[in-house]
Amino acid sequence: METYKTATVQFQHTPGNKEDNLEIITAYVDEARKDGVKLIVFPEMCITGYWHVRNLSKEDIQLLAEPVPKGPSTQKLVQLATKYKMTIGAGLIESAENGSLYNTYVVALSDGSVHKHRKLHTFISAHMESGNSYTVFDTPEGVRLGVLICYDNNIIENARMTSLLGAEVLLAPHQSGGCNSASPKGMKTIDPQLWEERETRADELLAEFQGPKGRGWLMRWLPSRAHDNGMFLLFSNGVGRDDDEVRTGNAMILDPYGEVLAESKAIGNDMVIAELDLSLIPTSNGKRWMKARRPELYSLIAQRTGEEEETRKVRFRYE
Repeated sequence: METYKTATVQFQHTPGNKEDNLEIITAYVDEARKDGVKLIVFPEMCITGYWHVRNLSKEDIQLLAEPVPKGPSTQKLVQLATKYKMTIGAGLIESAENGSLYNTYVVALSDGSVHKHRKLHTFISAHMESGNSYTVFDTPEGVRLGVLICYDNNIIENARMTSLLGAEVLLAPHQSGGCNSASPKGMKTIDPQLWEERETRADELLAEFQGPKGRGWLMRWLPSRAHDNGMFLLFSNGVGRDDDEVRTGNAMILDPYGEVLAESKAIGNDMVIAELDLSLIPTSNGKRWMKARRPELYSLIAQRTGEEEETRKVRFRYE
């Protein structure tokens, strides 16, 4: 394919209400297919809900979780994908056959097949485990996709590995912005009251979404994941109040030069669409520079330094 029409969505999920969240997904899929979209990306854990899960018992998480691909939510995505001949990605909690629980991103393809990515750096709950493999695959149209969920994208090696495995388009579903970062210049929280009063304080809320708690933070690093690795990147995010935090939306599509093709400045549910010119990839800076790699110099990257820590400790140490 020379071009590939894609969409990415930001929406506020209802915690624990899979039926309502799937209705929103269905509505956006229907809207996207009218525009000829072939790939649509929804946020991390948007089917099950996200931030409230950190306070749930293992038993409650198990009640919310589903097997993949046999669970009803995955089957709903497959139904939509085959009906509209579209690739659809959305996140949920997966219950594995051995009883393990994962933050999983499901990608249903137009031919009825399903791929899944288990988040490599899970911290939302001590009852949930992290995945141990990269996820790169071809669509029926011949476009090679990769998936990294939220924190996975923070680790530059993950993006490079995904590109080395041939990904042309990186799906980057998040529940981010408005988080409490330990870094002095990292993200900071947004007052939930501002979200509740958004009808009368829209300009203030937009400034927060576009500033260092949202877009400003993303633009420090997200374009580099696309540029340095020669991949298109579809960033999907929650928006609005998520338990005691406020997500900033900022849904965007970036080209393999790290330039923004389309982005949302909405302070509510929204979708942005862009046509990807796949012919840009072979001559993009990232793809060209990667040909000059000298792997024999990089052994330290694959060795433990003794400073490695479990993701939860890194994420929550200073909160």
